[in-house]
Amino acid sequence: MAGDMVIDDDRTTDAPGALMRREAGEAAGVLLRRMAQVPARDALLGSFGAPRAIYTIARGSSDAACTVFNYEAMAQLGLPATTLPPSVFSLGGGVELEGALVVALSQSGASADLVASARGAVSGGARVVAITNVDGSEIEAQAHHRIPILAGPERAVPATKSVVGSIAGGLALMSSLSPAFAAAQSAFLADTKAADLGQLDAPGLDQAITGARHIYVIGRQQMLGAAQEIALKIKECCAIHAEAYSASEVLHGPLQLSSPRLLTLILDDGDPRLQDGLDTAQDRFARAGAQVIRLRTGLAMRSARPCGAVLAADMLIALYPQILAAALDLGVDPDSPNLLKKVTQTT
Repeated sequence: MAGDMVIDDDRTTDAPGALMRREAGEAAGVLLRRMAQVPARDALLGSFGAPRAIYTIARGSSDAACTVFNYEAMAQLGLPATTLPPSVFSLGGGVELEGALVVALSQSGASADLVASARGAVSGGARVVAITNVDGSEIEAQAHHRIPILAGPERAVPATKSVVGSIAGGLALMSSLSPAFAAAQSAFLADTKAADLGQLDAPGLDQAITGARHIYVIGRQQMLGAAQEIALKIKECCAIHAEAYSASEVLHGPLQLSSPRLLTLILDDGDPRLQDGLDTAQDRFARAGAQVIRLRTGLAMRSARPCGAVLAADMLIALYPQILAAALDLGVDPDSPNLLKKVTQTT
C-alpha cells in the first residue's frame, strides 16, 4: 500500500523516479531532525499518568513503522506494545482501552478508518497521540496530542522520508517517556550526521532484485518492521512479489518455496542475540537453492550500536535507492505506479 499523505498533483519531474530519489535522499536529515525534538512528557500525557500498555493503529508503510516502534517500546519501556486493526473501530464497536496509550500513525491523517479508530480509542478511555505529517488533519483533531513527522511535502507515491520520519516520531515519543532512553538518543545524535546514515556495501543488489521472481525479506525484532516496509516497497515500485517474515516464522512453511528464482534478503542489525537465528535462516535457504544476500549497514557496525529502531530506519535509508534503481532497470517509474495513488482511503 502506498503512503497516505495528502498532496497536490502538480508534479514536475525531469526523469522517472526523480521525486522518489530526492525524497529518499532527504530521509536521513528527517530522521535526525525529528529525533532531536522531544515533546514534553506533560504535553504528551497531560493528567493521564503512566500508561499500562501501548497500542498502535496504522496501515501500509505506517503500519511497518509501527512494528519498529512496538518492538522498541517493549524493549525500552517494559510495556506491552502491539497493533490494533483499524476495523475493530471502523467495522466493530471498539475495545476497552482505559489506561492505554494509543498511537495513531498516518502521514496524511485522512483515511476514514484511521480517523474512526482515533475517535473510538478516545471513547474507549485511551490517551491518543497522533503522529502525522500533514498539519490540521482529521486524526489530529481526534487526538489528545500530536507529534508532527516533520518530513515536509512528499510527492512520490511510494512514501520514503515520511516513513523514516514516522519511526523518528516514535523515538521522540519514547524519549519523552524514558529519560534514560532520551539520554542515549542524545548521545547518538551528538555523534552522528546525515552523511553517516544509509551506508551499505551491497554491489549488484538492484540487479539481484530485478532478476528475482519472488523475494523474501527477513528480519527480527525492530528489523522485522524494516522487512515489512522493504517488501512493500519492492511490490509498489518494481511489481515483484515480495513478502516479509521473521527469521523464525519463515522456517515454519515459507521455506518450502525456495528455488533459484527466490531472492532472500536478510536484514541484520548486528545484535549478537539474533545472529544464531539469522545464520540458521541464511543456511537453510542457501542449501535449498535460493539466492541469499545478508545486509548490514554502517551504523550496525559501530562499536556502540544505536538502538534497534534507529538501525531499522537506517536500513530503509540504505535500501530505498536500491529499490529505486531496480525499478528504473525494469522500466518502471516508481513515482507513479499505475495501480496506486498517494492517498489510500480504506474503511
